Amino acid sequence: QVQFVESGGGLVQAGGSLRLSCEVSGSTFRFKTFAWFRQAPGKQRELVAHITSTGFTYYPDSVKGRFTISRDNTWNTVYLQMSSLNPFDTAVYYCNFQIPSTSWGQGTQVTVSS
Repeated sequence: QVQFVESGGGLVQAGGSLRLSCEVSGSTFRFKTFAWFRQAPGKQRELVAHITSTGFTYYPDSVKGRFTISRDNTWNTVYLQMSSLNPFDTAVYYCNFQIPSTSWGQGTQVTVSS
């Protein structure tokens, strides 16, 4: 069974940066497409980035130019570098497959103060 363990969240001022990590186990990591999602209070979970096995990346307009997804196939880890953060980025951030598994991790809270 695949497991996702997210970390790296915290409280940051607007304009600041954070780097999130997601350790993945129980999967043939290097062949998979992974994604970061976020869920703000009272809102649906939304995609913020994905990265394919060959390193192709995708970002929605809301984070394009500010967020960078990367992966380390040696350490089975997916990263999300976030910069120029604003209060609208406040959410719990999760990683999963691009087509999500039902096995969600606990997520990591990102709070951006104005």
